[in-house]
Amino acid sequence: MVALPGVDPSWPAYRDVPSHAAVDPAGTTNSWHYLDNEAQLTGPPRGTLLCVHGNPTWSYLWRSVLAAGAQHGWRVIAVDQLNMGLSERTGRFRRLADRVQDLNDFVGSMDLTGPVITVGHDWGGVVSLGFAHQRRDLVDAVVLTNTAIHQDPNRAIPAPLRLALHPLVHRWGTKDTSAFLDVTHALARPALPKEVRKAFLLPYRGGARRQGIADFVADIPASPSHPSYPALRNIAEGIRTLDVPALMLWGPEDPIFSDTYLNDLAARLPQADIHRFEGASHLVGEDRDIAGPLFRWLDGALKTSAATSSPGSPDGDATAPGAPAASALETDTTAPFTPLEHELTQRAQGPDADQLAVADMGADGRIGRSLSWRDLEREVSSLADALRRIGLRRGSRVSLMVPPGVELTVLLYACLRIGAVIIVADAGLGRKGLSKAVRGTVPEFLIGIDLALTAAKLFSWPGRRISVATLPAAKRRLLGVESSLAELRLGKTTAASGDTGPADVPNPAVLDPAVLDPDVLDPDADAAILFTSGSTGPAKGVVYTHRRLAAMRDTVAETFDIRPGDGLVAGFAPFALLGPALGTTSITPDMDVTRPKTLSASALADAVAAIEATTVFASPAALRNILTTQGELTDAGRKALAGVSLLLSAGAPVPSRLLTELLGILPAASLHTPYGMTEALPVTDVDLGVILSAEADAAAGNVIGAGNGVCVGRAVAGARITVSPLNRAGTADGAPTTEAGVTGEILIDAPHVKDRYHRLWLTESESSRTGGWHRTGDIGHFDGNGRLWVEGRLPHLVTPAAGVLTPVGVEQALEAVDAVGLAAVVGVGPAGTQAVVAVVETTPATAKPGLAPASLASAARSAARSAGAELSAVLVVPALPTDIRHNAKIDRTAVAQWATGVLAGGKISKL
Repeated sequence: MVALPGVDPSWPAYRDVPSHAAVDPAGTTNSWHYLDNEAQLTGPPRGTLLCVHGNPTWSYLWRSVLAAGAQHGWRVIAVDQLNMGLSERTGRFRRLADRVQDLNDFVGSMDLTGPVITVGHDWGGVVSLGFAHQRRDLVDAVVLTNTAIHQDPNRAIPAPLRLALHPLVHRWGTKDTSAFLDVTHALARPALPKEVRKAFLLPYRGGARRQGIADFVADIPASPSHPSYPALRNIAEGIRTLDVPALMLWGPEDPIFSDTYLNDLAARLPQADIHRFEGASHLVGEDRDIAGPLFRWLDGALKTSAATSSPGSPDGDATAPGAPAASALETDTTAPFTPLEHELTQRAQGPDADQLAVADMGADGRIGRSLSWRDLEREVSSLADALRRIGLRRGSRVSLMVPPGVELTVLLYACLRIGAVIIVADAGLGRKGLSKAVRGTVPEFLIGIDLALTAAKLFSWPGRRISVATLPAAKRRLLGVESSLAELRLGKTTAASGDTGPADVPNPAVLDPAVLDPDVLDPDADAAILFTSGSTGPAKGVVYTHRRLAAMRDTVAETFDIRPGDGLVAGFAPFALLGPALGTTSITPDMDVTRPKTLSASALADAVAAIEATTVFASPAALRNILTTQGELTDAGRKALAGVSLLLSAGAPVPSRLLTELLGILPAASLHTPYGMTEALPVTDVDLGVILSAEADAAAGNVIGAGNGVCVGRAVAGARITVSPLNRAGTADGAPTTEAGVTGEILIDAPHVKDRYHRLWLTESESSRTGGWHRTGDIGHFDGNGRLWVEGRLPHLVTPAAGVLTPVGVEQALEAVDAVGLAAVVGVGPAGTQAVVAVVETTPATAKPGLAPASLASAARSAARSAGAELSAVLVVPALPTDIRHNAKIDRTAVAQWATGVLAGGKISKL
């Protein structure tokens, strides 16, 4: 065999194997080609991986797994299926059942030792699962990359496969030409190197060598009448009882095996760990490193299986020496549990039932839609019943694309009452981010406003579509909407055709009582998937159970002394939804909650006055706009704001000078800036007094570790914090500590920390590798008084030759310079020798981005030097890119790329 890139010369092998496949005459022996790394092992193998390719690839697909297997002590055998790759062309059409038997024959001829793990891709996934189903005596675990095991007979197979099966295309595309091969190879992200593409084409040069490709396509069970459909169905149903560890490594950009098929597999193998590699496509093993995660998973999965622990929970690295005590994230399932909606129900049944519970402010400064506690309870119960009638059940996923306010509040609590899993991803993710979030969670229902439903139609988002408002018949048909919330409340459903009629009401006698009875809600079942802002990489779905959501409610109530009956103005989406759970009267101000900087001072004052609110929650961007627009406040507005006793702001650091200025319009308020994240909110609490004291300590230099970052205070009740020190390369690998002045990655532990990341096994494994503690990706340190200071994010560390530099402290120093609004400090060049570059947003905004004027550059260098950094360059821009959710988190990755281009002498583009 010719030398191929990535293939060790010792791997290729041939074997004659007696066949028991029905398609072969008795006594037939077939010649198999396969790759085997056994010769590279230095001792007995830890076990054997049996890798099965699909169509139109071959064993070459698994070369990275073979190489890594040798390093980890695993024997890896990658077969070429008969009529494919370099194996024999038998001249006989082989169906799915034949291919499963073929694999059984091959394995029977081998002397396999240790645990046996099947690994499959594409139709090799089906074949490998068929083998695992039959050989339960031999198979210890299964690994799948993009594949499918079931085709819904009511849905068409993917368009590329329909085209390949078309009579006018099939022979020409699969056998007579290399079109099917070329299209498959073109799915790689990034594109395959020329020599790798040539290697994939090697066994399929000439029509005769491609007959197996044509046959494989023809054997796709596209409908129940297909000859291979019974075999596929047998495998699909059989694996439901395949009780072995499972791993799925997926490319979500695959136009063939989409997340719909992943969702189906996850339902059949609920114990499976899943990792979706964002941006990867059909050839996920070419697009990403799957070998590293695979062997890391094997280390934990087989150990867990041997210990008879429950599969499916991510296993990380062993706890580092000196690590803190085991995390409280190991849920105490015996602890008392009060559902999130408990206070809502209690208030509706108490003496305050007719008092205001939730309200929206109108543009005219008056209360718009509002509900009392009694009405809120009635609407939640009514909608929950209506949603059950159309099929919403415990565990159903529901994407809620409705702006925060009364309607979303009712929807959210109705879904929680049923036990459905709510999916919340805001518009700040943008079209691509939102599409990835929806497709990745595969909701069964999508409930949204017109704009969201239009996007769902344009981008083919999954889920039965329910509109908030009742739409005209033509628009309903166009958007594929089956009903509206109003129609559901009236006991009607609306077909996409526009016809109306009574809802399809299941017979209650045949329903599982647990589905209907909210009292049997499982505290440790999934309750919500909340997406991060995406400001530091692809947005991640954060899974909360009912127990952890309730713990968040309890932590917020205890930390900020929020009590039933308080009035809350929620200018920040999460707290717009927590209000009823806290028993507060909650009002959403006149603003676009997904764009925090749209909250004006007068709109805030109107909302406060409407309910005599004592508490306000607003993002840092909202606070800036409140200060900017304070001139529009009337005397009545100022009087209303003077009654606010608590201001909370989170999402990004809030400068002390901004908080001090806010005292001018909120004179009686205690100003708090809790630190937290989507994965845990809040983690710490700090008020203006503590911040000023900490800054004074930093200026005086009389407290170890004070300064260089943002002081975020101390851990909230029930939470613990530690840091894992950085090494000189900027990696957080040190033993966790609370020693003052030691900078490292912040680790947290609390009952309200997320349960896990959704279908991101590798990410979850990394984040929980230290004894189960959540590694935040934030960098910080403690000072001598036990206060935590945040210095930035791990991905934003700058690594000049002088040592690791964290950005936030330097940025704060720069923002104190006249004419500087926001600042970003980034590294340009190779890690370890990076140039430290400041990119500043000027006030007033500069008309021309590029190098800073000499006077500003000099002032910036002096300020940075005071914070311990030597700047190589200072650049100016009209505005720095920030995330939409907070309007405050700077996209330092984009800034670094832009600065690199500018300093390389290229054309200065808009940032």
